Amino acid sequence: MQVKTPQYSSYIEISKSALKSNINYIKQNLLPAGKVLSCVVKGNAYGHGAKEIVKIHQEYNKIKHFSVYSAYEASIIKKVADHKTTIMIIGHTSDRDLPWVIKNKIDFYLYDTTHLYRVIEVAKKLSMKARIHIEVETGMNRTGFLMKNFKNCIDEIKANLKHIEVRGLATHFAGAESIVNHPRVREQIKKYQKFKQLIDAAGVSVKHYHTACSAASLRFPKTKMDLIRIGILQYGFWPNQETYIVHRQKNKLNENPLKRVISWKSEVMTVKRVRQGEYIGYGTAYIANENKLIAVVPVGYSNGYSRGLSNQARVLVGGEYAQVTGIVNMNAISIDVTHIPNVEIGDEVVLIGKQNEKEISVSSFSEFTDQLNYEVLTRLPIDIPRKIVD
Repeated sequence: MQVKTPQYSSYIEISKSALKSNINYIKQNLLPAGKVLSCVVKGNAYGHGAKEIVKIHQEYNKIKHFSVYSAYEASIIKKVADHKTTIMIIGHTSDRDLPWVIKNKIDFYLYDTTHLYRVIEVAKKLSMKARIHIEVETGMNRTGFLMKNFKNCIDEIKANLKHIEVRGLATHFAGAESIVNHPRVREQIKKYQKFKQLIDAAGVSVKHYHTACSAASLRFPKTKMDLIRIGILQYGFWPNQETYIVHRQKNKLNENPLKRVISWKSEVMTVKRVRQGEYIGYGTAYIANENKLIAVVPVGYSNGYSRGLSNQARVLVGGEYAQVTGIVNMNAISIDVTHIPNVEIGDEVVLIGKQNEKEISVSSFSEFTDQLNYEVLTRLPIDIPRKIVD
């Protein structure tokens, strides 16, 4: 008898056709001719699986530029990307990681003077050029050079051009998806232009000016400069409902042009009968109002299925919706299958995705738990197997 390796209690499917469709839509409708598309794959590609997403992008979408948050994420992408790929760290690069980053010709954000001095020191020791993108502070108040420190930054760079290549001048907008933030974003755009004018006047060559993320590319088209950083859109989600409605009305679309790339599935581990008046699960959160047939699914909050979904969320089994009953446990949920005939051990359970004609969307999780799509997706554990499907 052949003994198989134990399997995880759930798995994720990644649709290459959906990802390809989304990229085609982005290229045709949001990416001006001649601009570079950087696909943001930080947070394990927003929970989808960075390795799998990059493989699909390179094979089917011909993407050659990826954005990650850290050197660790960059190292993951480098293992699966081809040698012509540019990897850009848009977040943290620690001192300990600088030698690896510079040696492997990884682009990275530079956001303060202390960091700059260390970059110059390491680049000199390696006799290589550090490929930096200068991040400027325009109003997010997170990371980036302040205007008062920018002249010193430019002077240091000009004095060390043997060791530094300025690959970009970047900033990030503080909520371009929502109209309530638009006055703040407009001020950010003005501040960025002042930084741009200063570095241009200093005669420093900059390869890419870039500010636009998914939301900005939709709401502020003029922010789409040399390079555009697209994250959530490529996975088939909109930054928020507002951006979707505005884009749909502006372009007179009859339906959502984006396709969900991810599906999440598990199986029934056992089925049992519960009498009327009995409690299900921990405590007294759920009491059966009639005789019930309950199925247990081996997925819980340790697997990314939020405890906030207790007594609220639905899954699909047998082509029908089944309500989560009781508290979401660390490793399991109970679902009400009283109305679904012939549910058996091993039956497929869809947590996100379609089964027959019905669907569980990621947004349904968001509505129940007050989480963003981004948060729900990136909380999916990295060790859940990802499978690429058509």
